[in-house]
Amino acid sequence: MTDWQTGRKILLGITGGIAAYKIPALVRLITGAGCEVEIILTRSAENFVTPMTLATLAKHKVWRDDDFRDSGYEIPHIKLADWADVIAIAPCSANTLAKIAHGLCDNLLTSTVLAASCELLLFPAMNEKMFTNPVTQGNIAELSRPGVKIIQPSEGRLACGVSGKGRMPEPCDIFLEIMRALCPVHDMSGKRVLITAGPTHEYLDPVRFISNPSTGKMGAAMARSAWFRGADVRVIAGPVELDSYGFEVIHVTSALDMLREVKANIEWADYIVKAAAVGDYRPRDYNANKIKREGKDSLTLELIQNPDIAAEAGRLKREGQILVGFAAESEHLRENAREKLSRKNLDYIIANDITGEDSGFAHDTNRVTLISRDANTPERTFTGLKQDIAFEIWSALM
Repeated sequence: MTDWQTGRKILLGITGGIAAYKIPALVRLITGAGCEVEIILTRSAENFVTPMTLATLAKHKVWRDDDFRDSGYEIPHIKLADWADVIAIAPCSANTLAKIAHGLCDNLLTSTVLAASCELLLFPAMNEKMFTNPVTQGNIAELSRPGVKIIQPSEGRLACGVSGKGRMPEPCDIFLEIMRALCPVHDMSGKRVLITAGPTHEYLDPVRFISNPSTGKMGAAMARSAWFRGADVRVIAGPVELDSYGFEVIHVTSALDMLREVKANIEWADYIVKAAAVGDYRPRDYNANKIKREGKDSLTLELIQNPDIAAEAGRLKREGQILVGFAAESEHLRENAREKLSRKNLDYIIANDITGEDSGFAHDTNRVTLISRDANTPERTFTGLKQDIAFEIWSALM
């Protein structure tokens, strides 16, 4: 969880659709992030997921249509509408989509939506023919207004047995959309961010390569935080697995591959963040066949320098672009970082101490110092979870 997620209030609406069986996993993600969740279950949804299951995971009663009509002195749809920081409806059936589009409020969920002033996220899930029907598309167009976001369903095999567009996003992706809506600032809307992440592999034969322990976690945290804040994000990633929901990932292997993609994409970006741990050297010669050890007591490799991608980005950047580099250092942290800042024509450099037990490669936590090319801008040091550090770095850069 991040600091800004803790205690946020999410109202989760569940309507009648087979995808409702996935929602308990979403509730687990929400509570695991330290958020509060209230759940409204429509009468149709009870055919697909039980109130007891949801209440157990949410640690709250589940609101049902009977509560709308028999709640004593409380007015539940007003109470819940005022309470929520965001409302998410997943799955959102064609019926509920139509009701919300036209202001119909014949149940607790749609009445709550009509009374709410917070952001509304809708996750339609249905048969492809129902989704593409002009009536449904007209309702979606009707809901294209400020304060409402409709997340398009994905394509795949549907419950009816055919493949097409209509699948609800996976719970982890719904969770990310909710967190983006809850992000306390959206100051990067309209900004385009290019990030490099992960290691490079420099192959000497088909099965062996030279690399480093980078897992891409810091680059991924920078990407996700920028996306939460509203940016369009593109990641050039070495050979690591990244959660890429919401942004484009360009996969590369070697430093030369990464250089090619940086040069191809740099003009697109407003911010370039060089968080990858690019190999400084590569074997001079590549062996097309696996090198055999038989008859060899030792093996000598001749290495040559890889191009300096951050320096090349510094040479190519246009006026108005912001270039941020990382310096992973084991000694003379600030001195080495400042030298790189000047030599590579960076606007900022993030000095990363890789010697600590809780910082550097493969950790979820880190300790970094942000240094600006502007001598009048004071240095700032951040420690903690990489996702929290990334958020603070973007705040400093904005």
